Amino acid sequence: MRRLFCLLLLGQCLGSAAMAETVNLRLLETSDLHDYILPYDYYRDQEDKTVGLAAIATLVRAARAEVPNSLLFDAGDLIQGNPMGDWAAAHNFQPDELHPMIIAMNTMRYDAATLGNHEFNFGLEVLDRSLKGAAFPYVSANVLDVASGKPRWQPYVILDRELVDTAGNRTKVRIGVIGGVTPQIMVWDKPRLAGKVTAVSIQNSIAALVPEIRAKGADIVIALIHSGLSDAAPVGEDENAGAYVAHIPGIDAVLTGHQHRVFPGPSYAKLPDVDLGHGTIAGVPVVMPGFWGSNLGVVDLVLERQDGHLRRVAGSATTRPIVIKLPDGT
Repeated sequence: MRRLFCLLLLGQCLGSAAMAETVNLRLLETSDLHDYILPYDYYRDQEDKTVGLAAIATLVRAARAEVPNSLLFDAGDLIQGNPMGDWAAAHNFQPDELHPMIIAMNTMRYDAATLGNHEFNFGLEVLDRSLKGAAFPYVSANVLDVASGKPRWQPYVILDRELVDTAGNRTKVRIGVIGGVTPQIMVWDKPRLAGKVTAVSIQNSIAALVPEIRAKGADIVIALIHSGLSDAAPVGEDENAGAYVAHIPGIDAVLTGHQHRVFPGPSYAKLPDVDLGHGTIAGVPVVMPGFWGSNLGVVDLVLERQDGHLRRVAGSATTRPIVIKLPDGT
């Protein structure tokens, strides 16, 4: 009888341990917001319910409520893009004040962000001032300071989070987030950047740092890049390197932007190793959430404990529009 009791107790313990090894984690993403905080067209001076971070905030709230674990990211092109952004940069954004977009993102509790190419349009001084006060880290691995040859911003961050596993137990997870921006900034904003910074290959920069991030104890690694997707063969300093980054060993998800398009979507059906049904490239979840806050990117990962670390064993990606169009186009 005592032996039977011990065996039953052992079985319960083993069952609990097996359940405790799985964690579901949701990654939420915005990109190319271009200063669209409200559902408003600043050029036509009229309401536009198809855009805006305020509407995205409603989707974020709903997406967070569906799961026990989630993180929120932005992939850049934040501070330029409409008259409100120009107004803030030129006249009404004082050194002791926070940028309106940063205030909104702090309120929404973003976890990390990266730079877009349009972040550089006003020059480095305005960019630095704009990012000041962010309650979340900015990461960028491939923009280097000319004098030092090192990344001007921190290339990556490891977020320590306490999540809830599928058994309801709390567990610590280390999430590496590495950033990148299209290196064409050195062409488009050369007068503002030449002699100060230089930009190199996104995929090469990320590939070089993934082993370091893993060695520092990251359970998973997320690439947060302001770069789109291309079916062309890589040539080096590619503008749209998202698909190449998905093929880098050790990358668990790729959050993209820049192209003002939506992935997964039919326009990317010819990408090598793509699975539009699951939103993956080479088995890695990839997402791109449109522009001006038209969509929220959603990546769902399944993590399991392996050799002392939580590792991705499954994942999928999709987007959620703030306005759902009916078949008749309304």
